[in-house]
Amino acid sequence: MTNYNHPYHLVTLSPWPLLTSLSIFNFLMSLCVWFYLNMNFYILFLNLMLFLFNLNLWIRDVIRESMFQGMHTMLIMKFLKFSMILFIISELFFFISFFWTYFHMFISPDFEIGMNWPPKNIFMFSPYDIPFLNSIILISSGITITWSHNSLLNNNYNVALISLKWTIYFGVYFLYLQYVEYNESFFCINDSIFGSVFFMMTGFHGFHILVGIAMLLYSFHRMEMAQFSKIHHFNFEMALWYWHFVDMIWLFLYMFLYWWIY
Repeated sequence: MTNYNHPYHLVTLSPWPLLTSLSIFNFLMSLCVWFYLNMNFYILFLNLMLFLFNLNLWIRDVIRESMFQGMHTMLIMKFLKFSMILFIISELFFFISFFWTYFHMFISPDFEIGMNWPPKNIFMFSPYDIPFLNSIILISSGITITWSHNSLLNNNYNVALISLKWTIYFGVYFLYLQYVEYNESFFCINDSIFGSVFFMMTGFHGFHILVGIAMLLYSFHRMEMAQFSKIHHFNFEMALWYWHFVDMIWLFLYMFLYWWIY
C-alpha cells in the first residue's frame, strides 16, 4: 500500500468510468432509435445490459476499496456524504423546475386552455382513492427503512433485513398502484399542458422510486452478505437518504397535484 502525505484517497486508474459513460450514451441513442425509427428492441436491451455490467464492475471496485483496502477513512466518508447531499440537491432542483411550471400555469392559466386550471374536460383523480393509498404506502416505507437503519445501528441484523424487505415491498406496490392509476386515467400526456406536467412529474417520481428500489435491493444483498457494520454502512445510509427524499417529493406532489385542485 502506497503511503501518502495527505489524508485523501487518490483513485487508481480504472476503465469503468469511461466504459460506463459510453454504455449510457449507446443506451440513450438506441432508445431514441427505438422510439423514432421502430428498430429492433434487442439492441436497446443489449446496451442496457452492457451499462448494468460496467456499473456493477465499477461498484465492485469501490466496495473493494472500502472493505479490503481500507481507503474509505472517516474523512473520505465525510466527502462522500457531501457528494450525496449535492446530488440530492440537484434532484430537488430538477423537481423544482416542474413545480415552477405547474404553479405558473396554476396562478395565471393561459387563454389557450380556457383560463382554467385544470383545463376543461380534464377529469382529475380523487385524492382520497389511489393517491391517498400511495401516500400511506410511502409514509409506511419511510418508517420501515428508518426502523431498518436503527436496527442495524444496534447490531440487530435480522430485524434490519426484515424491515428493509418490507420497504422494498412497499416501493414495488407503489409502482403497481401508479400503473393502475395511469390505466384508469381519463387524460394523457398530450392533453394540454396539464397532462404534460402531471405525467412528467408523477412519471419522473415513479422513475426515482424505481432507482430507489434498485439501491435498496443492492443494500439488502450486501446486508445479507454481512458487508455492513453499525459504523460502516455508507451504501445503505445513502439509499436511506435518497428514499426519504423521494418520500418528501411525493407529499408535495400529492398536496398540489391531487388534493389542492380537487
